[in-house]
Amino acid sequence: MTVTSPVKDTRTGKLYGVGLGPGDPNLMTLRAVRAIGEADVVAYHSARHGRSIARSIAAEHLRPDHIEEALVYPVTTETTDHPGGYRGALEEFYEKAAARLAAHLDAGRTVAVLAEGDPMFYGSYMHMHKRLADRYATEVIPGVTSVSAAAARLGTPLVEGEEILTILPGTLPEEELTARLASTDTAVVMKLGRTFPAVRGAFEASGRLAEARYVERATMAGERTGELADIDPASVPYFSVAVVPSRVDAPRPAPSASGDVVVVGTGPAGPLWLTPQTRGALAAADALVGYTTYLDRVPVRPGQARHGSDNKVESERAEFALDLARRGHRVAVVSGGDPGVFAMATAVLEVASQEEYAEIPVRVLPGVTAANAAAARAGAPLGHDYATISLSDRLKPWEVIAERLRAAASADLVLALYNPGSKSRTWQVGKARDLLLEHRSPDTPVVLARDVGGAAESVRTVRLADLDPAEVDMRTLLIVGSSQTRWVRRGGSGESVVWTPRRYPEA
Repeated sequence: MTVTSPVKDTRTGKLYGVGLGPGDPNLMTLRAVRAIGEADVVAYHSARHGRSIARSIAAEHLRPDHIEEALVYPVTTETTDHPGGYRGALEEFYEKAAARLAAHLDAGRTVAVLAEGDPMFYGSYMHMHKRLADRYATEVIPGVTSVSAAAARLGTPLVEGEEILTILPGTLPEEELTARLASTDTAVVMKLGRTFPAVRGAFEASGRLAEARYVERATMAGERTGELADIDPASVPYFSVAVVPSRVDAPRPAPSASGDVVVVGTGPAGPLWLTPQTRGALAAADALVGYTTYLDRVPVRPGQARHGSDNKVESERAEFALDLARRGHRVAVVSGGDPGVFAMATAVLEVASQEEYAEIPVRVLPGVTAANAAAARAGAPLGHDYATISLSDRLKPWEVIAERLRAAASADLVLALYNPGSKSRTWQVGKARDLLLEHRSPDTPVVLARDVGGAAESVRTVRLADLDPAEVDMRTLLIVGSSQTRWVRRGGSGESVVWTPRRYPEA
């Protein structure tokens, strides 16, 4: 398949962006060979040493009557005395190179710009394309990328089924690489060379180093493959990639004597609320344990056991997870929202504090809690001091809840009220409203946020005096404003916004 631009002035020449594949001349496409044969001018990029990999791939198809245009980069690292810096030097180079090619095209000559791999995939050709394709008839001829070549040379599937492939430049900051490697299924990191130490650090920090493979000069002379962890950083050239291949059917490590437990929060709803750190922990686990509703938010992965249970067996669930870890498994306990806010982290740590589990490592990873999600939808009602209270009296008596409500209300704190009601608890919201009205104005804004992030999301604001318990269920979170909380309507649409000023008035 080729990509052709709209027809341009037929009196000018045609521009070809020719993908040559990863290095082996035998992997050039027939269309690429024909385009070179049709060209009057063959252009290729190189560093200042003058050697062009692209030219070497296509060498057997070049003719003595071809006009050759060597586009020599002025810099290949960010060390330059150009007044515009590295980017400025490159922009100037691209403009001059495009002008050289334009002169041939204006003269009616056909120009083929050679590109290793695919012209539109991290290639130098694209800089010529952006400057010339709107003026001249253009055809882009795709080529086999280094990503495909690396996977073929490793002899292992790169991505399968519903796995997600992430392609990353090694020039990204190490922390960014770490986050993205942790959150994806499979990955290819390109542009190694001097970036290799940071790339290797990112693989190690993300827990993916043991899976990672290395491919150097795929399909070229001097090709090398191996385990990424075994590669000497001083030996790594630019033309190399790091690969995390498919996990489907890949052997998972056998249970060891050193299992662990990580407690993760999935946020208030689906995948959009997962952090990269949480995604990585979920992918690395060989067993998931959690309330079935929350487990359903986590993608199914081959070879990963899933142990779902009812919502009211937190201690039993924690003990089960720790027993799995004691048998050598890497266990992720899945919680909704943030695991440390009325959720599974406390249950796991309580059981883990028993002597029999004292040696099992337990980590807690944060998630977006319901109060923060609801506040963001409403505006910024938690912009100043606030208190978080659960209205559920299943684990503590109502008298304690009422005392805390009074204390927080008298201190003029904004309140985030979790677990306000359920089918078996129908009176707590009314009691809380009446108690708060003893300390707050009837006009105090109350945000009712239900199923934030879910299909049935509903976020609206009412006066405290108008709060109807019948409209509140277990999937609802309430945010009750302080005396300073503002409820305004903005713009012609009448958008409702609730916010609490950061500055509190002096007495």
